[in-house]
Amino acid sequence: MAGNQCFYDKEMHFFYNNSNQTKDEWDNTQLILVQVVGSLFCCFILASNAMVITAIVTNRRFHYPFYYLLANLAASDFLAGIAYVYLMFNTGEASRKLTVNGYFIRQGLLDTSLSASLANLLVIALERYISVMNWKVHSNLTKRRVTLLIVLVWAISIFMGAVPSLGWNCICNLGDCSQLAPIFSRSYLIFWSVSNLVVFLVMVCIYTRIYIYVKRKTAVLKVHTSGSINRKRTPIKLIKTVMAVLGAFVICWTPGLVVLLLDGLKCEQCQVMHFKRWLLLLAVLNSVMNPCIYSYKDEEMWATFKNLIRCVGNGTRRQRSSKANARPLSSGQDTGTSQPPSEEAKGEEEERDILKT
Repeated sequence: MAGNQCFYDKEMHFFYNNSNQTKDEWDNTQLILVQVVGSLFCCFILASNAMVITAIVTNRRFHYPFYYLLANLAASDFLAGIAYVYLMFNTGEASRKLTVNGYFIRQGLLDTSLSASLANLLVIALERYISVMNWKVHSNLTKRRVTLLIVLVWAISIFMGAVPSLGWNCICNLGDCSQLAPIFSRSYLIFWSVSNLVVFLVMVCIYTRIYIYVKRKTAVLKVHTSGSINRKRTPIKLIKTVMAVLGAFVICWTPGLVVLLLDGLKCEQCQVMHFKRWLLLLAVLNSVMNPCIYSYKDEEMWATFKNLIRCVGNGTRRQRSSKANARPLSSGQDTGTSQPPSEEAKGEEEERDILKT
């Protein structure tokens, strides 16, 4: 048919037709509905993850390795929000008009954000393992090491997102093209899905090890101590937060990775195209869920969110007020970057017993 000829100059409709994607069209009503609802979700993803990052930067109680890594996870979700916006307005008939490079950008953004989320969760799992094995709320990682870890996470993620555009594709071998990603090689989909599923398994093993250790440690402390048991259990709440995030990530992404693997294995009876839109919805929901988990599981994070919202509200009202009504803010009307006196008085207590279970 095509031999070893390359087709970099073709638009994506050529590759969709090659992968037999002729019936998966969006009608105008569906497309508008997806774009409107998707835009609302993406606005929430961008705003909420920006709040998470701002909360961690402005609240000194979050200036620890765990929270720096959590902020980096929020940054990867923020990138995912950008990727979903770009995807929504380049799907349906518009996707068929994309150039090869345009499609690489569209998928590269998604792959980079997924890789960043996964790498961040793995690094957080290791940080939690180190801290819990030493029975501390926070690990002793220095800011320099945390910064290096964050840079490493993004370097790996960008590379993984760029791999297909660097040559691992089927543009010169149309017989190896997948259905779900018409210019991605089936071998690449197998590598991508298997490697991510292996990382999932590694993280589950790490948290299983942590859980067993914590249960044993708690049982021993209950026997030998009574008054200090709550203080000794302070690492547990942060573990629960990360396990909730990891659980949501695994639930939302495992079905998609399995379907990609089936597509890579050329399972013609699996009808992978029927799952395409639902898997995308699951991926979007994952980025929506994470900020909700942070605020629900972490009372200090939720309090900081409320202070940030109050700060924005106060700033808006001050801009609208007339000069006659302008007056200095009282201590109770601070911008929210610092806690009110009543909250600050509780600071030392909370540092010793962070996020009690």
